Amino acid sequence: MRIFLFCLILMGIGGPASAFCGLYVARADGELFNEASRVVFVRDGRRSVITMASDYRGPAAEFAMIVPSPKVLQRNQIRTVKAETVAHLDAYSAPRLVEYEDRDPCQPEILEEPFVVQAAPGPVVRRGPRALGVTVEAEYAVGVYDIAILSARDSDGLVTYLRQEGYRIPRGAELVLADYIADGMKFFVARVNLKRHDRAAARELPPLQISFRSPKFMLPLQLGKINGDTEQQVLLLTLTRKGRVEAANYRNARIPSNIEIPVFVEDVFGQFYRRIFAGAARPDTVVTEYAWDMAWCDPCAADPLSSRELRDLGATWARGSNATVQDVFVTRMHFRYNKSQFQRDLLLRVTEDRSNFQGRYVLRHPYGQRLTCKATEYVNDTRRRLRAEGVALRKLTGWSQREIDKRIRQSVPALYRY
Repeated sequence: MRIFLFCLILMGIGGPASAFCGLYVARADGELFNEASRVVFVRDGRRSVITMASDYRGPAAEFAMIVPSPKVLQRNQIRTVKAETVAHLDAYSAPRLVEYEDRDPCQPEILEEPFVVQAAPGPVVRRGPRALGVTVEAEYAVGVYDIAILSARDSDGLVTYLRQEGYRIPRGAELVLADYIADGMKFFVARVNLKRHDRAAARELPPLQISFRSPKFMLPLQLGKINGDTEQQVLLLTLTRKGRVEAANYRNARIPSNIEIPVFVEDVFGQFYRRIFAGAARPDTVVTEYAWDMAWCDPCAADPLSSRELRDLGATWARGSNATVQDVFVTRMHFRYNKSQFQRDLLLRVTEDRSNFQGRYVLRHPYGQRLTCKATEYVNDTRRRLRAEGVALRKLTGWSQREIDKRIRQSVPALYRY
């Protein structure tokens, strides 16, 4: 079973809590694709609830996950949740593209409402866990998963035990595991029970959720870097009573926002957003993409979560039949790193800042019907606006100004071309 490092938010995982980062493991020579860790982290005082959603694409027999945990988790602290709930929170907090249609400049002004567009070499003598200094603290069946909670006296024994169990541990794991063992951490190990999975109605592996109390509010990253030959990406979605969550030991930045961009970007929004995120996600920097009171949004990329969905994710204080809960604040943080970056685990803190922020990009369509008046001022203003949008787009993305101007001219009526 080959191990792939994965940053879980629970751990602050999974997503990547208080956060811990773990690793995904694939059995035998199976391939694992995990381009971005998605973790929902609810923090309320010292209580943490971490939901880890995997984007694993491969045979269920080859899936496993190992995550550092601050203590031995009891059965009632582990459950699965619906993948749709995590997807809903992701969609609700996603960067948004807002579209406006210019009114007819020849008619009296009418207020227009915006709408969201919206995405191991040879045989070895097998030794039991006790001989290796490993203790199986607990074992549980949770949905389609078999869960084991392990503790260890040293990392060599733990790695040997895991290899005996069929995992191929990447080089360097012993040193990183030793640090977590020295901190008193346990290890949460999940793998798919194929019989239960075959009987399950859904083929997709459901998100795993753990809950615990700990003074630490942190996201372990080092374990996820061991076999991280490629860049790791983490999407961390936090829910709190108080306000925005931020990195305590790394730089915080906000994604560029509230910028008017050419209308043709609607067709290449994915490319556009990747470029501006790359510009904001400097080394050792955590980028905030969204921070908002869950009770409302302006505009909404998706409906706010219901109180039931919020409680399923661990925000147990959310009551009522809908999402009009004033004390659930969501923060969406996104960062990337490689082996040379984020050399310390990510420490987080809850602030009392409830100011709203969102990655928001505005498309303004020029009036597209035949003008019934001269409207010279409107036409000239529109041409100047289109030029300014093109310059702003070049500064954000580094794209060719010539190509941008060409695309703008192709996407607007001839009257407004410059």
